[in-house]
Amino acid sequence: MITEVLPVGRTGWAERFDHAPSDLFPQEEALVARAVEKRRREFATGRWCARRALAQLGVAPAPILTGGRGAPGWPPGIVGSITHCPGYAAAVVGRSDRVATIGIDAEPDEPLPEGVLGAISLPAERDRLARLEPGGVSWERLLFCVKEAVYKAWFPLTQRWLDFTEADAELRPDGSFTVRLLVDGPVSGFRGRWRAEHSLLVAAIVVPSAEARSGR
Repeated sequence: MITEVLPVGRTGWAERFDHAPSDLFPQEEALVARAVEKRRREFATGRWCARRALAQLGVAPAPILTGGRGAPGWPPGIVGSITHCPGYAAAVVGRSDRVATIGIDAEPDEPLPEGVLGAISLPAERDRLARLEPGGVSWERLLFCVKEAVYKAWFPLTQRWLDFTEADAELRPDGSFTVRLLVDGPVSGFRGRWRAEHSLLVAAIVVPSAEARSGR
């Protein structure tokens, strides 16, 4: 799934459609030593994906610890993103001389719990969702998925929190989306791709380094 929403030739990637046990480095084990089994499996599967994505770039296996707000701590010269949801995990990485930031997210293709849409969306976004053709895709959940990817792309650039209501996302049925950021930062917005398959939704943002330098 994840390859369908990535630009060609810029990244390494890996995905897995289960949460089978995966080996962790001792430093990673320490991060989830007290976690419930579900959390540990998700963490381990995400790291399994990350190491295989890094291998595509010729990066040797190493611990991937956590930095600010739980973001993955990538090797020097690498940017990336990890996601997991029930039954699925993926990681995408790139070299920082070519890619400024990456944000990916995966969600089950099912309605959001009652009351969540109002908390994570703007009135203009809800108006646009209402105009999309119903059936086939849970548009509300896709909006949540896109906004999670937005935050994962934003944080490495700024080391700052971004609220759901500080980004205005427009989803398109052709598998694309655009996001206008409502706060000052190094970029004014993001463009990305989404896909629905296997009862899952995935969204990805990959910002080329040249684009980030221009502030677009």
